[in-house]
Amino acid sequence: MNKLFGGRPVFWQSCAVLALLASTNATAEPVVKPHYGTWGVDPSSMDHTIQPGDDFFGYAEGHWLKTAQIKPDKTGAGYNYELPDLSENAEREIVKNATLHRTTENERKIADLYAAWMNAKAIEAHGLASAQPYLARIGAVRDRTALTLLMAEPGYASPFNIGISPDAKDPSVYTATAEQGGLGLPGRDYYLLPDAKYVSIRRAYHDYIAMVLKLGHQPNAEASATAILALETQLAHDHWTPEQLRDPVATYNPMDRGKLEALAPGAHWKQVLDQLGLQHKPIVIVGQPSAIKAAAAQLDTVPLATWRAYMTYHFLSDNAQYLSAKFDELHFNFYGKTLFDVPSQKPRWKRGIALLDNTLGEAVGEIYVRTHWSHQTDVQMAELLDDLRAAYADKINHAAWMDEPTRKEALIKLGTFDPRVGHPGKYIDYSALKVSATDPLANAMNAGKFDWALQLGRSFKPVDRTLWGMTPQTVNAYYDPSMNQVTFPAAILQPPFFDPAADAAVNYGETGATIGHEMGHGFDDEGRQFDAQGKLRDWWTAESAKRYTEHAQALVKQYDAYQPIPGVHIKGQLTLGENLGDLGGLEAAYAAYHRYLKRHGPAPIIDGYTGDQRFFIAYAQSWQGKVREGALRAQLLSDPHSPEQYRVNGIVRNMDAWYQAFNVQPNTKLYISPEKRVRVW
Repeated sequence: MNKLFGGRPVFWQSCAVLALLASTNATAEPVVKPHYGTWGVDPSSMDHTIQPGDDFFGYAEGHWLKTAQIKPDKTGAGYNYELPDLSENAEREIVKNATLHRTTENERKIADLYAAWMNAKAIEAHGLASAQPYLARIGAVRDRTALTLLMAEPGYASPFNIGISPDAKDPSVYTATAEQGGLGLPGRDYYLLPDAKYVSIRRAYHDYIAMVLKLGHQPNAEASATAILALETQLAHDHWTPEQLRDPVATYNPMDRGKLEALAPGAHWKQVLDQLGLQHKPIVIVGQPSAIKAAAAQLDTVPLATWRAYMTYHFLSDNAQYLSAKFDELHFNFYGKTLFDVPSQKPRWKRGIALLDNTLGEAVGEIYVRTHWSHQTDVQMAELLDDLRAAYADKINHAAWMDEPTRKEALIKLGTFDPRVGHPGKYIDYSALKVSATDPLANAMNAGKFDWALQLGRSFKPVDRTLWGMTPQTVNAYYDPSMNQVTFPAAILQPPFFDPAADAAVNYGETGATIGHEMGHGFDDEGRQFDAQGKLRDWWTAESAKRYTEHAQALVKQYDAYQPIPGVHIKGQLTLGENLGDLGGLEAAYAAYHRYLKRHGPAPIIDGYTGDQRFFIAYAQSWQGKVREGALRAQLLSDPHSPEQYRVNGIVRNMDAWYQAFNVQPNTKLYISPEKRVRVW
């Protein structure tokens, strides 16, 4: 799977429809007024009792923060959590039409997959029956070779994640990969941190494991739960940290079969890789050698009975939604309520839409694009992209910390940058995917087999640069360093992120900053290690790298000091790439906005705000959001994105233009003296 360095995290929620693009379909009348306010942002969200220099996030949306309520089935509120509702509604209409007409093979599969999921009575009636053949295969494991071979099949738990991705040092070809895995909690810290909160979570997790096994009629549930938790705790102890996982050099360890067997003989690599159809890939890129070695040792030493219980538990838990309501409720009570503080389960139809996105996402996306994408958007996006390219070129040419050899390579990389907007040119062919109208568990298992077969089939050919890692209906964007591509699905190009009728300052402050962020990933601490062709190669001189790192480490220190939850700080090193993307992207977007003004004339005063003020307010409102503590905790421990408040306050306080726009003085809380401000460009 490609490493995707995305812009906007959408925590356990998903996606939206283009409510107000230049048209709601290709023939509708163009929008004549902004969706929000008179110039593109919501003035009622602001709180003018807060000084911009004290809390710019609060100034831009303080009233909203005080009054907005998080819906009971969501982890957070704000644009990134609520815009997905629009996509869900649009997809629901797609399902209705597919069910009524069933004209194409894709429509029939969409209708059948959704129908199988929505028939809760039939699922309840089946009980454990649909799971029994899979549980029987786990129960039949009698030796360690059979154990590892079953773990390698799609749908079964394993301490390894074996995959296929472009080779980081030759992104024109696919390679096999092996990564650490196998945990049931969100990350290693949940197993290892001594704080009372994590002790409580581990106790609840133990109880959850035992209850799942009891509900699945498994013997010795309590003892098995204790053994499983101990096993996962050891795996977590041996896992690399989230910060270590961001190092593309350290995680690139090519090994042939002999070296892999010598590193981790307990995994039976030859048999496993042959079973997966990877005979044609003599090299495997091992992501975390020490973790893989330790996990393989566990395969050799942990009793088979524990491994069978581990696989049984994970199969039942991972597929709880396809079993009886008791399994489904048990799963939500732990993963929803206990971990992320979400009080209510999502409506069943919304969960069905998420299932469609995960299984037939591009089939749905192809239909979605027909009525929810305007080609007029391409025109305005092209102008934004041109301005961002020019702004980055100018900044690269004038970056004092970059010497000439590095500058030359950077400009070459900028020139090969490949933006994709809206939707892919071709869609996944789902004809080989078997879909049942009555058995949702079979559909889930078939989807896993289909996905692996799809990846395996691609691996015999050169890397296809036209593939997308997100569906058109996804409210998000990403940068792929191995392709030097940035991708903006249709659903993110909607108000407030993009509005053709809004003031230019708004679109440059929101969409422009997002584009700048994704482009900036090509030059952040991780992405800069890939060259213009997407190869993992050190193209920086030692002096330029040293100066850049000094800037970056100053930003790390700033973010290390932020404490969104008492006792839980932002991890400055973990979030460095995204923070650099935010800061560099906003710097570039601001420069791009002023390029726009040179062509179109000076920015007027609107509602008492200058163009620069509107630019920064729009940026701040684009990060509107509040999150439940459980979800925020998970984010702080393992997610490379900082919480929304710090993606605003932590960024603008480093920009000279923001100080000038709002006359921010030294006596304010966000003020940083000029010599201590971090300037990426």
